[in-house]
Amino acid sequence: MNNALPPELAPPQVLIVGDCMLDVYLEGAVHRISPEAPVPILRLHRQSQRAGGAANVALNLARLRCPCTVSGLVGTDTAGACLAALLDQPGITQHFVRGPDIDTIQKIRMVSQRQQLLRMDVESEPPQRRIDELTALAGDLAARHRWILVSDYAKGALREVRTLIERSRGLPCRVLVDPKRKDLEAYRGAWLIKPNLAELREAVGDWRTEDELCERLAALQQRLDIDHVLLTRGEQGMSLYSRGGGCLHIPTEAREVYDVSGAGDTVLAALTCFLARGAALEDAVRAANRAAGLVVGKFGTASVTLEELGVPA
Repeated sequence: MNNALPPELAPPQVLIVGDCMLDVYLEGAVHRISPEAPVPILRLHRQSQRAGGAANVALNLARLRCPCTVSGLVGTDTAGACLAALLDQPGITQHFVRGPDIDTIQKIRMVSQRQQLLRMDVESEPPQRRIDELTALAGDLAARHRWILVSDYAKGALREVRTLIERSRGLPCRVLVDPKRKDLEAYRGAWLIKPNLAELREAVGDWRTEDELCERLAALQQRLDIDHVLLTRGEQGMSLYSRGGGCLHIPTEAREVYDVSGAGDTVLAALTCFLARGAALEDAVRAANRAAGLVVGKFGTASVTLEELGVPA
């Protein structure tokens, strides 16, 4: 007899900490140019909101039936209420630091015929005391979870991320990081980091050959005590570099790239979902690559399911 709990009742193994944001889409049509300035006039047809950043990682995990806890800085403003409502579903536990002195991050996209015309970012530097609250809260939550996901969009919530990682190293958990900083020193001691090509070039400089890249990554992993680097290469797929010389290259499975918004969030979520299900790291990377190939074929910040990946629930 199977005594496993349904996903919505199982205790979360995964904790996401990071920059939570609300993605707003203003969709319409452009038929003429403004007489006031040489800019298109967008006639609004519909407006929609989606979870973005660390919140999108949580939503992706929920779609993959992997219970999770999400923590970050969210305001008591209208955007914050909307984001909390989007995450109010089975499989997601919310532990936010909230307050009127926090502005919920928003990315507002104006879209015509599925093409972005303009993106407006609404954000402000969070107060240090709120960052300290989040760091303390995340440290307490880390003790209850097996996998800690750090979703860093460089918006300020993870200013003290090094403190969180150092505290987690004394716990029976592994830390996976989606980085945005040029200086990767803040992620010292993480089990895995997942930069893209541009982010890695900023961190280690450009390279001429794959052998040179391997040498630079080996030195980086040794210096920062990082076991694995998962490099996402866009249309070239992704590569896993493991300390000790192991390297796995996986070509992309994307048939058509429609929108890359939030694709990195899907990769992080799918990777962790399969690790939490007991898969080996290499198999989890292959599953994450399949998920990325599916999600870039969708419009806007999106997610995938186990059924789409051809995996039994």
